[in-house]
Amino acid sequence: MQGFKLLFKIIIAIALGVVLGSIVPEWSIKVFTTFNDIFGSFLGFIIPLIILGFIVPGIGSLGKGAGKLLGLTALIAYASTVIAGIVAFFVAKGLYPTLLKGQTSANLDDPSEGAVEGFLEFVINPPMDVLTALLLAFVLGIGIAAIKASALLNIMNEFKGIIELVINKVIIPLLPFHIFGIFANMTYTGTVSTIISVFAKVFLLIIILHLLYLIAIYVTAGTMSRQNPFQMLKTMSPAYFTALGTQSSAATIPVTLQSAKQLKIRPNVADFTVPLLANIHLAGSTITILCTALAVMFIQGDMASFSSILPFLLVLGVTMIAAPGVPGGAVMAAIGLLEAMLGFGPTMVSLMIALYLAQDSIGTACNVTGDGAITTIVDALHGKDKVA
Repeated sequence: MQGFKLLFKIIIAIALGVVLGSIVPEWSIKVFTTFNDIFGSFLGFIIPLIILGFIVPGIGSLGKGAGKLLGLTALIAYASTVIAGIVAFFVAKGLYPTLLKGQTSANLDDPSEGAVEGFLEFVINPPMDVLTALLLAFVLGIGIAAIKASALLNIMNEFKGIIELVINKVIIPLLPFHIFGIFANMTYTGTVSTIISVFAKVFLLIIILHLLYLIAIYVTAGTMSRQNPFQMLKTMSPAYFTALGTQSSAATIPVTLQSAKQLKIRPNVADFTVPLLANIHLAGSTITILCTALAVMFIQGDMASFSSILPFLLVLGVTMIAAPGVPGGAVMAAIGLLEAMLGFGPTMVSLMIALYLAQDSIGTACNVTGDGAITTIVDALHGKDKVA
């Protein structure tokens, strides 16, 4: 229910921002903008810590597995995530010039373009830059897995718990106020109508892409296991609808596992792959992040090339490993990459978060439903005569 409460608060924040932004005096907008500057600066400070807190224990924990089965599952999950993102890129690249025609706006992070500035400039320097944090996280995570450094892994798990506490107790509660300030400012400067129109169209496109992805991966799984893919989707539907309600892959694991075992796969394979996939397979979330990121860039009058998106996608597939079990965990883990690799500014990041959270439950449902197909594929490739 936490996810739906947050979604409700964000919808209210957007609505109030649109209404009040058109009637309050400029000094009020300056107050909201000052809060946004402080919150955005804190978010910039915490991003490298989020990267370390999520990626290190996520990769380190992958060392605990069943050898080849672990590698096979991780490889297929990663391929599924990246391919889903690539398809989403080309669909968005092809459709946005028509779908979002005439809906570009001024540079939302440039005060000279009309945005109201706050009363003061508040800057918190992060402990390290994003790429340094990302590289350090990979080195530590791979090292922990390689030498089985259980003591260091326990420390990083505790550090992750602290970061999740900050997200749950500080970032998530303040996020609606931040989004309210963003939309109030955009309404005051006359750019909000573009954003709302983009929201609706991108939301519909994401739902369609999620459904097409699920059909494609279940056709693949059904072909390999000689099952009816649409019957398989029906079998996995309880997991889909549970994820819509819980908005958490981890919380849906019992239902996902129960549904997956009704497919023609070995129970011991499902016991291993389903909990693992809940943490490492985020194809639905990747589709959403790509579509929303490109939409925000389109609003700014820019469209990324495939040569710039592919490295982002390849790193994103690893960065979202073990994204926290909180609403918007995937996009929180991706913020650093959006800034470092796609050049997102504070306002662009805020719009990205708002767009993502508006459909987070649908992305999560796509993730967990896809887990059933990947489990079937892994079972077929691993061989019926092998023991997991």
